[in-house]
Amino acid sequence: MSESLLVPCPHCNAVNRVPESKLDDGGRCGRCKQPLFEKTPLHLTDANLAVHATQGDVPLLVDFWAPWCGPCRSMAPAFTAAAGMLEPQVRLGKVNTEEEQELGARFAIRSIPTLVLMHRGREIARQSGAMNAEDIRRWTLAQLARQAS
Repeated sequence: MSESLLVPCPHCNAVNRVPESKLDDGGRCGRCKQPLFEKTPLHLTDANLAVHATQGDVPLLVDFWAPWCGPCRSMAPAFTAAAGMLEPQVRLGKVNTEEEQELGARFAIRSIPTLVLMHRGREIARQSGAMNAEDIRRWTLAQLARQAS
């Protein structure tokens, strides 16, 4: 029997139980019936970050960015492409530090863009500076492999 994973819905934040063997199929939320994975970064706020970072079993990669930041804007398409490569094994989300200044402070974000990789409520790793999609994918998988060993 396969293990079940808890996966928060990107639309309504309801936590869904998904068999690990069915994770690649994506699945739909039991509450709102929307897809659980859409291969695009989730817009994270103070209201929904905790659900995705602490209640889900899928690792969460967060891009802390701001609209005035040139490197942030140039990395945005790469981060979206990385979501297509990493989901459903990793959930990707973005925090606009202009709108969510408290989150930026809580995570001690000193430069942007900064990627923070979390799993089950614990920060695993962080990386500052713009990266291309393949580098984001490679860095994320390396950090997860390091945590697993």
